[in-house]
Amino acid sequence: MDSSTEDNAPSYPELERSRAHIIVEILEYVPNSVGIRTIIRKSTGDISMVSFDHGEGLKEKTSPFETFVQVIEGKAELVIDKQVILLHTGEGIIIPAHAPNHIEPNGRFKLILTTIKSGYE
Repeated sequence: MDSSTEDNAPSYPELERSRAHIIVEILEYVPNSVGIRTIIRKSTGDISMVSFDHGEGLKEKTSPFETFVQVIEGKAELVIDKQVILLHTGEGIIIPAHAPNHIEPNGRFKLILTTIKSGYE
């Protein structure tokens, strides 16, 4: 269920500033894996794009920071504090700080994750 490629993913530079990007095309699906591409990384937070191939998800975790999740392709099944939420393309949700959460396998889909690292340390 969780074959994330985060540890061995190729290192990409952040996206070029002052240039339009087709966000859904920044990261392709990786067969049998979860692909991750950092869009912006700062000490106060980061924005990443994540692609999930069929049968892939993320194990439960808890973060001390709030995270905004937006589905940009497909539909994703999130579990936040044991509550199941199904998000479709264009929908988003805020995962509260300290709330256990995970992403269930649910076909192919892509997300943008925005983490704000202030006020919850």
